[in-house]
Amino acid sequence: MSDEKQEDSHPQKMDKMAQAYIRIRDKRAENSKKFEEEDELLATQMQLISDEMLNLCKKINADSIKTKYGTIMRSVKSRYWTNDWDSMYNFIEENSAFGLLEKRLHQTNMKEFLAENPDLLPKGLNVESEYTVVVRRSKET
Repeated sequence: MSDEKQEDSHPQKMDKMAQAYIRIRDKRAENSKKFEEEDELLATQMQLISDEMLNLCKKINADSIKTKYGTIMRSVKSRYWTNDWDSMYNFIEENSAFGLLEKRLHQTNMKEFLAENPDLLPKGLNVESEYTVVVRRSKET
């Protein structure tokens, strides 16, 4: 049965489901915005307190301070990145340090590669595909 025939056989039901779907999506977006605004305020407040605790730890040269409500611990957090991927790849290869990379595939690039090279499938590649539904708001509402 074509999509057109299916839509004709249940137009009122499809209208109601699309309307309900859009209402729920809008309410979730509204809830999400409220949460994000409130959470941003809380995150800002926490950062101010955290900055002050770091300053006090530095001032008294302490890495740990026990309080009535919990222990404040100061530690070093490091992040690593590169601006020169060619040199980084060469370094990793020269030192057999492949553990420095994360094991994941870039989804969009893999999809494009397979579309452009349908006869090339890497050994061990798994693909999971599923149908999804998208509801676009009518210009009439």
